[in-house]
Amino acid sequence: MRCWVRTRAIRRQILCLWFLLLGLALVTLGLLDLASPDPTLPKDKHPPRHPFGRAPETPDLEVIVDSRDPAPDRDVALSPLTSLQEEELLFVASSAQGSKTPRPLKRGPYKMIMRGKNTDRPTVPASTTNDSVEDTKTPQLDDLRGGDEGTKTTMMALRRTWPESRHPACVGEQYSESLPSTSVVICFQEEARATLLRTVHNVLDTVPKEYLSEILLVDDFQNEPLGSDLSEYIALLDGVRLVQSPGHLGTAQCRSLGASEAVGEVLVFMDAHCECQEDWLEPLLERVAQDRTRVVSPVMDLIDWHTFQYNATRWPVRGVFDWRLDFHWESYPQPQALDKDSVVQPVSSPVLGGEVLAVDRHFFLSVGGYDPDMLLRGAEQIELSIRVWSCGGSLEVVPCSRVACLDHPPPHTPPDHELLQKNKIRLADSWMDAYGKIFYRRDPLAHFISQSESPNITERVRLKESLGCRDFHWFLSTVYPQLYIPQDRPGLSGELYNVGTGSCADLPGERTLQNGTMSIAPCSGTGKQLCELNSQGEVRWGAAGDLCFDGRGERITLAPCPSHQPTQGQLQWRFLKLSGQLVHMQSQLCVEATRDDGSSQGVSGLFLRPCIRHPRQQWHFEQLVAP
Repeated sequence: MRCWVRTRAIRRQILCLWFLLLGLALVTLGLLDLASPDPTLPKDKHPPRHPFGRAPETPDLEVIVDSRDPAPDRDVALSPLTSLQEEELLFVASSAQGSKTPRPLKRGPYKMIMRGKNTDRPTVPASTTNDSVEDTKTPQLDDLRGGDEGTKTTMMALRRTWPESRHPACVGEQYSESLPSTSVVICFQEEARATLLRTVHNVLDTVPKEYLSEILLVDDFQNEPLGSDLSEYIALLDGVRLVQSPGHLGTAQCRSLGASEAVGEVLVFMDAHCECQEDWLEPLLERVAQDRTRVVSPVMDLIDWHTFQYNATRWPVRGVFDWRLDFHWESYPQPQALDKDSVVQPVSSPVLGGEVLAVDRHFFLSVGGYDPDMLLRGAEQIELSIRVWSCGGSLEVVPCSRVACLDHPPPHTPPDHELLQKNKIRLADSWMDAYGKIFYRRDPLAHFISQSESPNITERVRLKESLGCRDFHWFLSTVYPQLYIPQDRPGLSGELYNVGTGSCADLPGERTLQNGTMSIAPCSGTGKQLCELNSQGEVRWGAAGDLCFDGRGERITLAPCPSHQPTQGQLQWRFLKLSGQLVHMQSQLCVEATRDDGSSQGVSGLFLRPCIRHPRQQWHFEQLVAP
């Protein structure tokens, strides 16, 4: 028995000795790994530490950004991300990998690492791009927006060169050497990462450093987290700051947050899906420096959302709105003289779009900034434009500044129409005075909302009084005299209802177009089919009232209404209240509605026919909102 106990103790000691030897061997291997750096690395760099001295296999990793590599157009510069497939992006490694405290990040050498080409991810085909767009590189890039639109994938570089769209007289234009400093404020929410970073790098590449104080990226409470890779990459860009909003603020409040953080003399508000031409900022700064009450915009070119083709806008253009308070860019009459001075002359604009705006920071704040009670997005640019004009400022479109913007990129969620109506109601009640009734007649939904919940505009009224702002009549007569002011006479305005068909006069399609052919369709009750017969005998159609019924042929079409000149004969009409007939004065024919009966000869529309007693020639105007 004693021998068995002694043998067991000896075995236990031998087992302990083996474990001790094994531990010493593992420690020795680890020390050898630390003492033997990779000879391919610089002497002051060491590879990552691994527990058993065994380096990970690296054929699936690829360095796509190395800040120590010079950029092609600069001596030494921060290289951009050249591929942004988010499921392939791994991490940003700063030069201080061994630091236990990753913040604050040091602006030193770094690398962006991604998975190599051996991944299981399928290859994504390239989408069609404009042949005239020069890509510096064409790596894969995913533009993900989600929602009903799904995934939009395209092959694009982070840096691209656009075809020249400016007038030749703009190229080489000389500007003042003492232009004001600028803060570019870019708000984003549910924006594709690649699109956002392309906008940032484009601004960095096209704006001289002496004019750019900073780029402020304001994250308007992105539903999808930015991720440490993107936020760290942004932190490594000189002159770029990331600001996180406390919640989803919407366009007006998000830009106001950026303005409160900005340090530049001039604020440039820019959408997160823009790309700029060379020398786009200097013409804007020049106009603002000459008059600090000016708010200016570049000419907005378009990038097709589906193909990413570049579409230059024909100059001159200006921003306008209609009586439903919807914004449009419209062509403006070409100057008669085609010399250099005329083609580069800025155009006064009643309103400006919200894609890109440049404004003196102190003037912007003194005039009230963006209305803080504007909800999410919609109509805030019209409200700001009317307020700037009414309270001592002016608006211009500058032809030598060109910026391209994605043409209506689809959001994750459709806009909330009720919130948009509330923004328009606030605008109408604050700045349009008695003319707001014209808006309500053309937007019944806004009328009914305003009846149930009126906005509190006390602060806006106080602002108007303190700034000595002019009324809306002054705005219409001085700034935007081209906007037709409807008469909306009782019984002669509203939806044009046909008794025989039980439908209303309508223009197919979403927009009212010149030479459009009038048709017949179910009455919408939304105000989009509203028209009026005015005292000049014109039947004015649409929210702007700038198109008239034309009776030159058999079918009723639309033609531009005359401005500041007598109405032509084919555009004059008379309404017989007793019979309900709408008579064309020149031909003495009556408007008759026909509906497609399914036969080969069946055509629906409005026609001029000999006047007879028939329900299809019997009309009356149905007013949705009482005048």
